[in-house]
Amino acid sequence: MKNHIVCLSTTNYHPLPTRKQNVMSRLRNAEILYFDPPVSLIAPLKDKKCRERLSMYKRAGEKPQDNITVYALPPVLPFFNKFRWVNRLNQKRQARFVREKMKAHGFGDETVLWCYSPSSADIVPHVPHAKLVYDCVDRHSAYQGHITPAVVDGMERDLATGADQVFSTAVGLDETLKQYNPSARMIPNGAAYEIFSRVQTEKDTLTCPEKLKGLPHPIYGFVGMLQECIDYDALEALAKARPDATIFCIGRTLPGVSLDRFKSYPNVVFNGLVPQPELPAYIAQFDVCLNVFRAGALSKDVSPLKFYEYLATGKPIVSTREPLQVEDFRDVVYIAQDSAEFLHLCDVAAQEHDPDKVARRLAYGAQCSWTERVHQMEETLYRTQILQAD
Repeated sequence: MKNHIVCLSTTNYHPLPTRKQNVMSRLRNAEILYFDPPVSLIAPLKDKKCRERLSMYKRAGEKPQDNITVYALPPVLPFFNKFRWVNRLNQKRQARFVREKMKAHGFGDETVLWCYSPSSADIVPHVPHAKLVYDCVDRHSAYQGHITPAVVDGMERDLATGADQVFSTAVGLDETLKQYNPSARMIPNGAAYEIFSRVQTEKDTLTCPEKLKGLPHPIYGFVGMLQECIDYDALEALAKARPDATIFCIGRTLPGVSLDRFKSYPNVVFNGLVPQPELPAYIAQFDVCLNVFRAGALSKDVSPLKFYEYLATGKPIVSTREPLQVEDFRDVVYIAQDSAEFLHLCDVAAQEHDPDKVARRLAYGAQCSWTERVHQMEETLYRTQILQAD
């Protein structure tokens, strides 16, 4: 009998694979209902792209692979991270929708409820399940916006306390969650090693994308969401100090983030999203990969996918001090303590010609692959009989 898993995600299944999709798509012996997060009823006021998502919950389920069906949750009242009573109202409505889909797929009381958001604390009593897993990927109360940190932290405490298993991605998160649940185990994010290692294994056959042709080298590349915790001062300093180099950024710009300061720098390119299978061809043209986070509560405890993906490419990496996990790879990563050292290390990394460092980064990337991360999760979940082995 397959394990039945209801995954309440904080990220849409498409277009950008994050921890949620990578974990769910690799779990063995499982049938999964994956629920994209709801949008707030006022979200279209900030981001017009959200208008279409208001009605997506009416669509039939999509099957990205045979054992996964994806649904979108209905829209919710705003300010649910400020007022707990609003969240309770939202989650009761969400629960009715989830129960309806569970019934349609033959899911019952044996279901494993797998949550990624503290707000899910208030759906737990209303969804039939045998076991509860909370996988914490961020310091959720550190986000900007319509949030009251004490409310978010309270929901997280309740969710973690009642969980049969808690996972987290960073040391700081693990330390907090262990206060609520001794089962907490830190398993950082990972990389699709089979995809990103192609930068080395197929470097002679990868075709340079049109958007990178003719750009001046060195090319300093960034891959990831352009969100408020990125160190834009570091990127601007590099653009200003190295006008003959190129800073090439791949990723979506999140609402509320302004990139206007870069309009006066012709050597900075914001490319937008690139489908993951195409990324190796882009990164193959990078001379240096940039991992740049500004200091703060969110950055300290983040576990950036981009960092592990960079490792899997073997390319030189220059990083800021945060997130703290970069220190574990100090022997192969250039870690800058301040802005002056950041510029210096960007120059050093661009001149690196060290096959041994390339090999060690690839080895780290293999150790941090999603296959290995999910295997670590499964070991815990099988041992505690939260999931049943094949």
